[in-house]
This record gives sequence, structure tokens and C-alpha cells, in this order.
Amino acid sequence: MKKPDFSKLVRKNVRELEPYHAEDIRCAVKLDANESPYSFNLEKNALERISSTALSRYPDPEAKGLKKAIARKFGLDTDAMVLGNGSDELIYYLIMTFGGPVLYPVPTFSMYGIIAQALGESHKGIPLDKDFDLDLDRMAAYIKKFRPGLIFLSSPNNPTGNCFSTDRILKIIEMASGIVVLDEAYQPFSSKRGFLSLLKDYKHLAILRTLSKIGLAALRVGYLVADDALLNEVNKVRLPYNLNALSQAVAERALKGSFLHDVTSAIVSGREQLYEALSLLPGVRPYPSEANFILIKVRDAEAVHKKLLGQGVLVRNMNSAVRGALRVTVGTPDENDKFMRALKKAVGGK
Repeated sequence: MKKPDFSKLVRKNVRELEPYHAEDIRCAVKLDANESPYSFNLEKNALERISSTALSRYPDPEAKGLKKAIARKFGLDTDAMVLGNGSDELIYYLIMTFGGPVLYPVPTFSMYGIIAQALGESHKGIPLDKDFDLDLDRMAAYIKKFRPGLIFLSSPNNPTGNCFSTDRILKIIEMASGIVVLDEAYQPFSSKRGFLSLLKDYKHLAILRTLSKIGLAALRVGYLVADDALLNEVNKVRLPYNLNALSQAVAERALKGSFLHDVTSAIVSGREQLYEALSLLPGVRPYPSEANFILIKVRDAEAVHKKLLGQGVLVRNMNSAVRGALRVTVGTPDENDKFMRALKKAVGGK
């Protein structure tokens, strides 16, 4: 049988889509993916109990135990959330449920646009202003003309690291006729409180959070908090058993102690020290951050990225999103020191 031309069989919106490449470059110092440098370690007896879970059975489809643990930890209602295999899955469900147009600022988390295109929904990225804040006039004009079904706002924003102005976020929420999703993946590292308290006032507001940035990235646990009626619609498209039993059990265990608080505090402290060191380095401009990473500008991002890689240090090259920029995840004190030594050589040419 002749091999078919799959490019002619695939849907047009998928044919034009560039796949997301999650780089797996092995380096001594890996500071490219906004992961926590601190990992949760299960005690031996807990690990044995989890590994003895009946793997022949499907997991709890509602993840009731994990929902209770999240609710206790963050002061939420167990019935006011939907869990997902990371925030990515929940973004997918939201776009599948409510459709487009999908609006978001740029640069920001790339999956909003990628998933919208994969699902065949129109999508639009509005450039941030010169201060990396929301361009309210341009976003308002788009909202008025196209009435987007979904608006995604990541605050603190990836890759810029800043929180958007509260008054601009509120104006967008108030003028939106569709769903506004505040992606607070990095909120645990921020000095701002976030927008959970506003859910009671705005029924079309939804908030995304994740455990990935605070030491549990391998588990892929995200959660969506919103009005019951909104979540009921999202649950219609949620796949059964979408969160595996081991992720549920380990995440539930990690939420019981002080691990998440300790990790967050260590990263925030490391971020402030790293920012101060970067500020003193000639040829480098760091941007203030409320996240677990720092965006920096250098004279030649491509060359500096390559030189860092040659020294065994991996950061994220953001030159295509922000000209001349690299993004460095906050690591352990030792990793941050190694990064700084490598960066001094890379920008100094020695």
C-alpha cells in the first residue's frame, strides 16, 4: 500500500502549527525551565505505601483527597476547583469549552496561542507596552470589536517576570463579555496577593494555579478555581481519570508539611540575591521579577547563550520574544554562583 501524504490529511490549522519543543539538554547547571531546584523527598515508609497502591485500578476520577489537601493549604472550597494534568491540560479544556477568539498579551506563555490554533480557534496576541504592562487601549479595542470568548492574563507574566497593573486587569475583567482567565502559576513567589478573593464578585473570572513551579513539576498537577457553573461546563470535556494515582498521592503528601512554604521562601531569597548580583554586572540589564526567574538583556543573546552552554550552564534564550533577552531560573545558591561566574566570562569575553 502506498504511504499516504499525511500533510494532506491533517486539518489546516494543525498543518500550519509548529510543534512545541521542550528541550532536553543535559547540563551541569539547568536553569532554563522555571523548575524548582528543590525537590520533595518522600520518607521511605510513605514511598512504600504509595508504591503499594493498586496499580491495576483506575485512580480516583475526582481526586477528592488531593482537592481537600489543596483546599486546606490555600483556603479554597473543594467544590470550586477542577484538577488537571498541569495547567496545559486545563488551558486546553477552557478553549475547547468556551471557544474563541482567544486573546492574550505577548510575550507570554506560548501555550495559549498554540492550543487555540490546535483547536482551530482564532487567537490574537496584543504586544505589551514598553514597561511590559498591558496595553489597555489596544486590548479594549480588540475586546469591543471581536468579543473574545477567552482572555488569558499571566500575572506574574512569563517571560517578563512582572505583575500586570491591578487596575488594568480589573478594567479588562469588567469590559469582557467572555471568560477572563488569570494564570497565577508564579503567584507563590510574588509580593502581590493574587485575585482569588475576586472570584465571588466576577462570575466570569477563572484562576489557574499549579504545583509545578514549587517543587512538584514531575507530578503535573494544575488546578482551575472558578464559579461552580463555569466548572460544570469545563467538566463536560475533561477526560476521565486525567490525574494519575501516583501524582495524586505524592502531591497530597507534599501539601501536608512546610515543604512548599520553605521552597518558596528559599527561591524568593535566592532571586533577590541573584538580581542584586546581576545589577552589578556590566553589560547585563536584569528586570525586576515577581516570579522564580529573572529576565536579563545582554548585547548579543545568541552568543551569550551559546557561551553559557559551552560552560555547562543552560538558560532560556528568549531573543525571539524579547530582543536581546535571556531568562534564567533561580537555582540553589551554588547553581546561582556557577551561573554568575559563567555569565561574567560570557559577557566579558574572557
